[in-house]
Amino acid sequence: MEDLQKRFEGFIKPGSREALLLRQIHPERLPHHVAIIMDGNGRWALRRQKPRVVGHRAGAKAARRIVETAARLGIPILTLYAFSTENWKRPQEEIEALMSLLREFLRKEVETLKRHDIRLRVIGRWEGLDAAIREELYRAMAETATNTRMQLVVALNYSGRAELVDAFRRLYGEAREQQLPPEAITEALIARYLYTADLPDPDLLIRTSGEMRVSNFLLWQIAYTELYVTETLWPDFRPAHFFQALIDYQRRERRYGGLGAAALP
Repeated sequence: MEDLQKRFEGFIKPGSREALLLRQIHPERLPHHVAIIMDGNGRWALRRQKPRVVGHRAGAKAARRIVETAARLGIPILTLYAFSTENWKRPQEEIEALMSLLREFLRKEVETLKRHDIRLRVIGRWEGLDAAIREELYRAMAETATNTRMQLVVALNYSGRAELVDAFRRLYGEAREQQLPPEAITEALIARYLYTADLPDPDLLIRTSGEMRVSNFLLWQIAYTELYVTETLWPDFRPAHFFQALIDYQRRERRYGGLGAAALP
């Protein structure tokens, strides 16, 4: 426990709510993979009578804080839902602002990722993004490819249903080529063709802004994921909120369809 406190020296204030909550977290019971639906940027801006882009910029700052918080905690994998395929339906001005923020984040934060030994990965149909964005993504992923402290997985131009379509298309090609019988198609085989094929399923999915839905995110992977919903809008999401989600997770008894396979000893 003392080691966990040391990791946050200079990052959170002694005696603060964050510090008190941090003491309630059991380092040996942390989830291996946390996924977050970062929702509420627009409403955050609206409540302040500001343009939506102001909310997205505040949301980017929140993401920066939580990425560093997760790395300091020692969580191996953090997946953030950054841009869905449905987001293309938004006004063009807002989409351009989001893409500009993404490029800015990539240019500014690569050194931060390297300093904290974080590897950046991207899932989704991100090859369909603008060439300038793709170039920044390739560069960031290449420069962080050997980092091992944490994997930051960013879902861009992502859709859970599109992921399944892409997986089934690839699987169909292999099944035809190898003349696989129907009984050879198993859950394990399908999982091999997902964007997250080499990653474990999320243990915990956090959704901000109080919306009670999964919004087409990691539909296959969250079959037995623990869900945590907070009314807090994403730009207001602080380490204290993250700690509270982890404490709530650690108090649960995880079940996988049986009578109660517990996650806690």
